Amino acid sequence: MGSGWHEWPLVLFTVLGQCVVGGVIVMGMAWMSASNNSELQNKIVRSMFFLWVIMGVAFVASIMHLGSPLRAFNSLNRVGHSALSNEIASGSVFFAVGGFWWLVAVLKKMPAALGKVWLVVAMLLGLVFVWMMTRVYQIDTMPTWYTGYTTLSFFMTVVLGGPLLGAVLLRLVNYPLAGTKLAALSVLALLVTVGVIVLQGFSLSGISSSIQQASALLPDYASLQVWRIVLLALGLGCWICPLARRLTPSTATLLAGFVLVVAGELIGRGLFYGLHMTVGMAIAG
Repeated sequence: MGSGWHEWPLVLFTVLGQCVVGGVIVMGMAWMSASNNSELQNKIVRSMFFLWVIMGVAFVASIMHLGSPLRAFNSLNRVGHSALSNEIASGSVFFAVGGFWWLVAVLKKMPAALGKVWLVVAMLLGLVFVWMMTRVYQIDTMPTWYTGYTTLSFFMTVVLGGPLLGAVLLRLVNYPLAGTKLAALSVLALLVTVGVIVLQGFSLSGISSSIQQASALLPDYASLQVWRIVLLALGLGCWICPLARRLTPSTATLLAGFVLVVAGELIGRGLFYGLHMTVGMAIAG
């Protein structure tokens, strides 16, 4: 029993990776909308450097979960047959395609038409990467993970953290981001997340094996989820409150909001791993 933080490499890998996917989509859309302003496009591309740095940190964390960097190559041995291999492969392809687009774009060697198509492909590959993440945990012998709540939660992290990360980087280059639609999307994701927390909390009482009750895995589940919701609300509030006052949020305010949202999602993902439970000798519920 515990918070699940013993799986901190996977916690960091999944949360940061999902935030980067959302950030790439937001930044990519901004880059395409600035097609008539090459100077602004160049600034957006340069600021996207931080997305790939965060993605690199996420992958380093995932390698640490394997115990030895040399084992990372073994995780690709069963691409097409193993959910884990598919996850690492899809993430690597997303990282490579998106990172190479960034490199060519920052060198100003990217043809405009090709750049748009390439970027859209990278954005779609990011969503495929998140989907492959969810498949790793859809295991019928783990009833606390084998649920639609897992898939929904992973994609909600994309919508909670990605737009805010994109807003931070766009603010750095003074991109004229109104932000109200993106902020509203993140608020909707927060409401969905709260719903998932409540519904999943109720479902845990109905899952048990002959030796274990799912609700007993995390005695502090409810209180930690409350802290998670508070952090998410405060993080989005750093973005929404200035917009409600018709002000442009500062970079520092947006960054603080992103940090708070990531902290909240780290708690949530830690709880997810803390709910690890196999069917054991028998399963009821």
